Amino acid sequence: MDLKLTTSGAYLKGEQEELEEVHSEAYYGKFNEGKLELSPSEATHLLDRGLLKVQQSFEEIYDYYCEHDSDFVQKYAAYSDLRERGLIIKTGFKFGAHFRVYSRGVNPYKADKGRKEHTKFIVHAVRENEDLSFQEMSRAVRLANNIRADMMWAVVDSEKDVTYYQVDHKTP
Repeated sequence: MDLKLTTSGAYLKGEQEELEEVHSEAYYGKFNEGKLELSPSEATHLLDRGLLKVQQSFEEIYDYYCEHDSDFVQKYAAYSDLRERGLIIKTGFKFGAHFRVYSRGVNPYKADKGRKEHTKFIVHAVRENEDLSFQEMSRAVRLANNIRADMMWAVVDSEKDVTYYQVDHKTP
């Protein structure tokens, strides 16, 4: 397979059967004009787990994305941790966060989803010493609640360990 890196993701080209396997196994990426489009975290994670056989090394891809995204260390730590827990992760860009998280076994591409098949969490990864305003946190919670999801903050420490904090809206 051939992997082309861009600052916003990666494009994987190869045999359709191989691409389908990567995509359908655990819903990595999305198809776009015969190529499998992967987010930076997806491409790096697949390579780290040995599920991609490409010319670039894990270190090359990880370093490339770290150079182009000052939040990549936190994003990748959270993404990888959530994937290792068996959850399905998609981009949360349109919700102002890093990720949408689905329960195990849920097809995020299914058109008519039941309540249990909707996004479970919206996750935003931050450094352990990062300051967040109440307004920023409130906005994130409201956006998550609008799609019936819970807002989670993935706090990544200097050793790349992740601790999750759920933030809810409470009416007095």
